[in-house]
Amino acid sequence: MKEVVPQIYERLLRLLRWRLWIVEKLSPSPWQETLCWAAVAGVLGALSALLFRGGIDLLHSLLTGNREGIVDSFRDLEWWQRLAVPAVGGLMAGLVLLFGKRLHRGQSSTDYMEAILIGSGEIPVRATLVKSTAAMCSIASGGSIGREGPLVQLAAVSASWLGRWRKFSAPQLRLLVACGAASGIASAYNAPIAGSFFVAEIILGTIAMESLGPLVVAAVAATLTMRALSDAHTLYKVPDFTLHSLWEIGPFVVLGLLAGMVGPVFLRSLRQAERVFAATRLPLPARLALGGLVVGGLAVWVPEVCGNGYSVVVGILNGQLAWQLLVLVLVCKWVATAASFGSGAPGGVFTPTLFMGATLGYLFGFAVHAVWPLGAADPQAFALVGMGALLAAASHAPIMAIILLFEMTLSYDIIMPLMLCCVVAYYTARGIEDQSLYSEVLKKKAADAPEPVRLPGVVADLAKAQLTPVRDTARFEAIAREFLDSRQEEIYVTAEDGKYAGAISLHDIKPYLNDASVAAHVIAGDLVRDDVATVAKQASLAEALRVFAQHPGQTLPVVDPADGRLAGILVKNDLLLALLEGRTAEKQGSQPPWRI
Repeated sequence: MKEVVPQIYERLLRLLRWRLWIVEKLSPSPWQETLCWAAVAGVLGALSALLFRGGIDLLHSLLTGNREGIVDSFRDLEWWQRLAVPAVGGLMAGLVLLFGKRLHRGQSSTDYMEAILIGSGEIPVRATLVKSTAAMCSIASGGSIGREGPLVQLAAVSASWLGRWRKFSAPQLRLLVACGAASGIASAYNAPIAGSFFVAEIILGTIAMESLGPLVVAAVAATLTMRALSDAHTLYKVPDFTLHSLWEIGPFVVLGLLAGMVGPVFLRSLRQAERVFAATRLPLPARLALGGLVVGGLAVWVPEVCGNGYSVVVGILNGQLAWQLLVLVLVCKWVATAASFGSGAPGGVFTPTLFMGATLGYLFGFAVHAVWPLGAADPQAFALVGMGALLAAASHAPIMAIILLFEMTLSYDIIMPLMLCCVVAYYTARGIEDQSLYSEVLKKKAADAPEPVRLPGVVADLAKAQLTPVRDTARFEAIAREFLDSRQEEIYVTAEDGKYAGAISLHDIKPYLNDASVAAHVIAGDLVRDDVATVAKQASLAEALRVFAQHPGQTLPVVDPADGRLAGILVKNDLLLALLEGRTAEKQGSQPPWRI
């Protein structure tokens, strides 16, 4: 018997010694663990972005026979090919969505914003893959739509899968999905700061460090991964811009007013296009093919309308396009974007909005320069500022717009007029219309949700059960296995009648880890402590926070005051995230967010 005992406990004791050493030497807090998982989510988001981009490039080369950019490829095509390729791509996207419903039957089409704000953080994988494949068809065939939407959705679903695998609580899972979204933006634009503030400002509505810290880690991890595995660089390489005269501030303010007025009109045109295509009552594949046909018809004469407009923006910022052409491109791109979006082509309009802002800003700057050269010495600078101004007007997120434009260009000298113009555009747009880009979409989602997720109001809403209750008669082996399975620093003990008896700390078992023969004779009743604070099941979250303030641990036992039974465990990290979500929801009121 003396030889058998060490064999039974040797492995458990060795694992517990290692865990106790990690806790004592490294002392990882729950927030540090959250940052680690945020970094993993960022890496996964970058990898999904690389795969999606590779798929677009492959499909584009198959459709056009050309590996160049979308606009350059369409310039090399015959007129009938320019007409046909977007229509075929739209038809393919519609067929993928139609037949893909069979693959994700029973799954909702939850997007990442819905999962973060009105959901539990769970995003269906199959539905996302189907929609992303359809987006790939639309984008690769020249649809006037951006790739950033699917990139963010794929990064978010990767984070959601990671959190479900780790069995995160709902508040932790929502935060991890938000980290995935931040990594998606960072991967799309090589802009980690803007990716963080995009989620913090637009989706979460707060820049508290409890949420902003993990977002920053995820965005930085994604950006570093993209730079390590691809040729990621500054998105828009532009010449140095300077503020030539203080007189230019006046025209920049006027540009902000103009962008603030154009932004709501642009959004209304997109919504109107949706209603027009819906009124046709065509099947989804036919509707998407019709939208592609409109884009193709415009591309016969103006191939610059195809794609998200990146190459054209680069040409504008470097002064390579005549203003007469830009007037035509602006009108045609507006119609093409409305056709792609209105037909239901999956993708984003984030980058097309930047395109519209650049074109609008350049034309305004050129007009001012022609009348008053001192007021706009460099029209290209107005194009750069116009990008941020229209984005701020459409998204109602001026801070994110300012940071994004700076990160994409690394042009510091343009910061002052950019800040001024974005703020003016934001307030002008808010004065005209309170709706931001795609806000109606999530409002419909929230209305259609059969059981919208309610923010926790009492401790019982956040409490979770231990893997297995530990009885006061449990032997040391059961105690050791519970510590290893739960990964907590405290486990709670119940009496024979199920009532709460006390707690056992990981440090309480330290004296027995070096002697297996003694440990074999120890039971939970020998180790239990009854001086650990408890919290009632129906206590408010504020009351639970006060208890945590006087308790050094990261968990609290939840007790039902009616019968004294253990009702679960409250994790401090879950409580803080829930309180943060509650403050954010109260601050936002009924304002719905938007998806990219």
